[in-house]
Amino acid sequence: MSQYFSLGDVTLWNPSNGVSTVFLGQTAVFAEVLGLSSGIGPMEEDEAEVAPDSLAAFVRALLAWRAGSNHAVLEALSDGFIATMVVLAERAGVEVCWPGQPDPAQAGLHDVQVAPARAGSGVDWAVRVREQARQLDLAMVR
Repeated sequence: MSQYFSLGDVTLWNPSNGVSTVFLGQTAVFAEVLGLSSGIGPMEEDEAEVAPDSLAAFVRALLAWRAGSNHAVLEALSDGFIATMVVLAERAGVEVCWPGQPDPAQAGLHDVQVAPARAGSGVDWAVRVREQARQLDLAMVR
């Protein structure tokens, strides 16, 4: 069995039920964290309608939120979800605007890594997530 994430008559993604359940759970968590609607409607009869304007605002906020942290655990918990959302947004015709990486001394950072940062963390998170989104786009069946 599978479920559909659609924009009108266009299927954006057709994952298995299990993957869809995990994705929708993560979507609810991040919507709560950001205080925004994700733009993904409720799953009814194995189909969820995507609202591109709300999805665009959600993805913009999600990327800005992620840019505000260098925390290794936050990275592990969020980057795969962000890459998946980027693929959905792009398939829905949303222009994905990647924020510039903030200066660590800049106010507004959250969940900052206290322990020594790993090599390769920080500035290149967006590069890694873009590449992951590119790979997921090939794997996410329509």
